[in-house]
Amino acid sequence: MGPAPAKGEEDADLINAGKEPVTLLTGGAFFHHNDSFAMMRGGHLDIAVLGAFQVSVSGDLANWHSGGDAIPAVGGAMDLAAGAKDVWVMMEHLTKEGKSKIVERCSYPLTGIGVVKRVYTDLAVIEVTSRGLAANRLVPGLAFEDLQRMTGVSLLPLGARAAA
Repeated sequence: MGPAPAKGEEDADLINAGKEPVTLLTGGAFFHHNDSFAMMRGGHLDIAVLGAFQVSVSGDLANWHSGGDAIPAVGGAMDLAAGAKDVWVMMEHLTKEGKSKIVERCSYPLTGIGVVKRVYTDLAVIEVTSRGLAANRLVPGLAFEDLQRMTGVSLLPLGARAAA
């Protein structure tokens, strides 16, 4: 997808998941809504990359909520979480209030239970394993101990990755 179109050049048939008009960059492609759900529900996706409000230590995913000005529906995220072979999450590590989005137990409504395999944050890459959460890569200059303190749940140290 490309940037938002210029005012007056919107195409009502070319929108993103948030129902906002988008443009298509060279090499981009799109397909019908029904086809997208057939791919998701048919198990044809190897990886789904989703945003999240919270990820639990056991890989539970919460990427929607029903309060405030939020879009009041889970949409296709639940289909992606259930249908993809691997679910990766991309999110900021901390909320605006400075609390970790990686939590012991999600407080937002769940999108999927135990579906997240990997979390990419602005601070680290964290694997969800059978032994717990393993911090594998940290941003330059960030000590593991500082990441552990900010995260608030137990992390396995760098290099302690275990088979999921």
